[in-house]
Amino acid sequence: MLEAIMIICFGLSWPMSIYRTLKVKQVTGKSVIFLWFVFVGYIAGIFHKIVNSFDWVIVIYSMNACMVFIDIFLYYVYSKQK
Repeated sequence: MLEAIMIICFGLSWPMSIYRTLKVKQVTGKSVIFLWFVFVGYIAGIFHKIVNSFDWVIVIYSMNACMVFIDIFLYYVYSKQK
């Protein structure tokens, strides 16, 4: 349960980040390397859940990974518009 709360709280920032990028259409201040590290971390969490302790928290990991991937995608889209 504590793991789920931590992942949910951390995951609340991704919709705000995606919204900001879509609104301003700029990626100033974003680090794509940081985003990739976070994405890989979520993928590692998903694999851990699959291999060691499969439970409903995998859904939260997956949602967060999808949002980070969207943020990465937007980074590449808007970084080319400079």
